[in-house]
Amino acid sequence: MSNIELRHLRYFVAVAEELHFGRAAERLHLAQPPLSQQIRKLEEIVGHALFTRTSRAVKLTSAGESFFNQARRTLRKVEDDLEEARSIGRGEVGFLRVGFIGSSMLTRLPAMLGGYRAQFPKVNLQLREFHTSGVIEGLLESTLDVGFLRDSGPVEGLEIEPLFSEPFIAVVPKKHPLARRKALIGAELRDEPFVFFSPLASQRAYEKTVSICEAHGYRPHVVQEAPQWLTILRLVGAGLGVTIAPACVQRIATPDVSCKRLTFSSARHRVCSDIELAFRVQDSRAILQTFCTLARKNLAQRISQR
Repeated sequence: MSNIELRHLRYFVAVAEELHFGRAAERLHLAQPPLSQQIRKLEEIVGHALFTRTSRAVKLTSAGESFFNQARRTLRKVEDDLEEARSIGRGEVGFLRVGFIGSSMLTRLPAMLGGYRAQFPKVNLQLREFHTSGVIEGLLESTLDVGFLRDSGPVEGLEIEPLFSEPFIAVVPKKHPLARRKALIGAELRDEPFVFFSPLASQRAYEKTVSICEAHGYRPHVVQEAPQWLTILRLVGAGLGVTIAPACVQRIATPDVSCKRLTFSSARHRVCSDIELAFRVQDSRAILQTFCTLARKNLAQRISQR
């Protein structure tokens, strides 16, 4: 059995389906004598005749009929295995665990994830929401394969690249005097209480946001912390304070708050928030690279639309 090659099976199946050596040879792009020779060799390996040949017809023997079904099944299995290997090599099959921060769901990221799932339905895509610190921890501990962060900065062992930037906005209660303004500068929030996210969610993101206030000579007086932007906005709307947020947060703004464009006194003080793509440095799997390529392509459109 070990001497049988796939070509023997292909030749045999062609003859069995055509029941004519000439037509089978033409289909295989072979001359008829070499085809007949290979079929005789296969019969020697099997130890039994697979065809009965007369001047008028070619027929399968009982051994040939049994072998015909097995040969077709084997060829189909080999083709399926090859296609699966090719799909894995192209990153179209497998298991991918994606971590993301909640605010990234207010950008084009959900559309990108939906497009990826539609394009690669055989990938088992698992989505998990964390703060930036949680995504980083998951990547370093290999419980996540790829992540979307906000303002993380460099992390040893991870490849982190910015995908797009967005400006910051000020959010104030609807009835606040500053709500009548079209735009605000950070200095105008100096004496306001702040509702903010915890620095434990992302120390660098926290400090980047605070730097807007520090550029005007103060650190914000935080009276309340909350884990999610929707909670922060609701607390601002209830009059507990004001906040500074990435511009995408406007998408979930409630009627009791007012979102204002933040302006800067100089270009060197201008601060933007970065959504970043992250994965482990040594992870070169095709499934990861395919996902990252699609993420870059789709989220790059976000930049061009701004």
